[in-house]
Amino acid sequence: MTATPLPHTAPPSWRFMRAHPARLIALGFGAGLARLAPGTVGTLWAWAAYLVLNQWLSASAWGGVIAVGFVLGCWACKVCAEHMQVMDSSHMVWDEVVAFWLVLLVVMPQGLLGQAIAFGLFRFFDAVKFGPTAWADQHFKGFGWRGGFGVMVDDMVAAAMTLLCWAVGVRLMDSWL
Repeated sequence: MTATPLPHTAPPSWRFMRAHPARLIALGFGAGLARLAPGTVGTLWAWAAYLVLNQWLSASAWGGVIAVGFVLGCWACKVCAEHMQVMDSSHMVWDEVVAFWLVLLVVMPQGLLGQAIAFGLFRFFDAVKFGPTAWADQHFKGFGWRGGFGVMVDDMVAAAMTLLCWAVGVRLMDSWL
């Protein structure tokens, strides 16, 4: 397999993605190739994959998948960023996938409305990047392992912010009912 860098101005293609396993992972098995809102498409892919895989995985198995997915994502995003010559391309969506799996692991079992609220909160915190999410996003910028970790960690912070809001919302709902 070749690791030919992608020119900075060109968006990734199916051919580019298939040329290296790190690209395949970082680009979310194709979800990141979306021309519009690849982060949202990657999060939707994560949601669908969770619902399918959850039929066979226990909570502890999910914990292992998320931990391995995070470490694998650090490597994949590092390599893909170097190949694309872009520190944190919006097309690299594995970070959204792993982080949203964590959100779903905590909030499930929820109906469609609860899952949609969790999705909306996560997308908000991932897109807006304020407070702790902005700090993580800015603190770990760059290429190499620090950059690969940074791509992954800011979405984990967005997941933590989502779960904090979720916990507060659940607590408020319990007190009102």
